[in-house]
Amino acid sequence: MMQTPISTEHMPQRVRHPLKARLLQVRQVTRLTPRMVRVTFHGPDLGDFISASFDDHMKLFFPADGQPVVPTNTEAGPQFPEGAGRPPARDYTPRRYRPSDNELDIDFVLHGDGPASTWVAGATAGDQLVVAGPRGSFVMAPDFDWQLMIGDETALPAIGRRLEELPKGAKVHVIALVENAAEEQHFQTQANVQTTWLHRQQQPEQTLADAVRAFALPAGEGYIWGGGQAAQMRAISQYLLEEKGIDKSRMRISNYWKQGSPQE
Repeated sequence: MMQTPISTEHMPQRVRHPLKARLLQVRQVTRLTPRMVRVTFHGPDLGDFISASFDDHMKLFFPADGQPVVPTNTEAGPQFPEGAGRPPARDYTPRRYRPSDNELDIDFVLHGDGPASTWVAGATAGDQLVVAGPRGSFVMAPDFDWQLMIGDETALPAIGRRLEELPKGAKVHVIALVENAAEEQHFQTQANVQTTWLHRQQQPEQTLADAVRAFALPAGEGYIWGGGQAAQMRAISQYLLEEKGIDKSRMRISNYWKQGSPQE
């Protein structure tokens, strides 16, 4: 059955922010799970940092030789010095920002030997990194009748932040795919949360799309958010739109990475 578009009071709001590059320092490196590392950054450049939504993304620029190339902030955005070359960049979620301490947490999935994983594996207090953005935020209401959040490891920073920011009484079901039980994370939240964990090692044939198909969508005005491997996100989006009749305004499904492409 087709569902009506989202109600006016629950319509997501797009907010734009000035695009600015910041030079940050590592304050602390914390191993959350065997494959997930949290890096806490700090620095005066965070004084005007804004992140209005749980799934915001920033660009992190990883120096090839260990020394960050600091761009100049212009009206057109950050500009790198001529001849310096643009360092490799990856998108990451601002996991938690503490303005009183000028601290920003970013969680990294360790995977392969790409620029991000290589940098994080050797990161220590005092190291520097250039971070740009967020350029904007897609702000979603917290008080739907129910919410469904779907994702693999790459989506856990956004999922965790959302759960921690939701008010008491919010009803959320999470479907998360990780390598094994050691990669599960538990988040402090006032919301009423039920989590279905999928483990690749135990059930390699199980997919997020399969789990979403098996999930009985509740009645009432809900919202569905997803992030992860592109093919899985496309399959989930297609299923929700074509088979369940979910209106596009009631879902936000993002392709975080592609199978076979360098990610970290």
